[in-house]
Amino acid sequence: MILEINSEHPQPHQISQVVECLRDGRVIAYPTDTTYGIGCSIFCKKSIERIYQMKQRDRRKPFSVICSSLSEISRYAKVSNSAFKIIKRYLPGPYTFVFEATREVPDLLLTRQKTVGIRIPDNRICCDIVTALGNPIITTSANISGEEPEGDPRTIADTFGNQLDYVIDGGILTTDVSSVVSLIGSVPEVLRAGLGDVSWCVK
Repeated sequence: MILEINSEHPQPHQISQVVECLRDGRVIAYPTDTTYGIGCSIFCKKSIERIYQMKQRDRRKPFSVICSSLSEISRYAKVSNSAFKIIKRYLPGPYTFVFEATREVPDLLLTRQKTVGIRIPDNRICCDIVTALGNPIITTSANISGEEPEGDPRTIADTFGNQLDYVIDGGILTTDVSSVVSLIGSVPEVLRAGLGDVSWCVK
């Protein structure tokens, strides 16, 4: 089902509709500040497994998560003082920051090194959804693994069909992905250069 939501002024009743869907363990496609993502509540194991299956994704590659605020990040990640200064400067924005995870993060979302990737996109729709839900959602690009990301919600709906409970239409987006930066060590390490500028990481 395609649900159009105003990207600048999301309608509260539509946000509530999506939140109820997520609380019921369903899966959605939604806009971010890069391309469209697919997600569900981080506490819904069956839905996470469902997303692995629909994307045909290697289960050794955990999904990242979207948080609603810097304080929520601190619940799910071990953030040093220096790392906090960085995320305060660059979030919301097109970055995925990698941290050592806390025990709040479900095992399905952890790497072997017990790390987790976290985003706060500069997109009103997805941030309103996560805030209203009260916990993070997972995020992964809305495409079959190995294929290019998709920025057209109607193409996403055609690709995944009834595997998605909602496709939130927030307009046509780019097909760019976020930059991934590890903040585990003392020096920021670029793991993937994407839409977010990473020149500040270069030493």
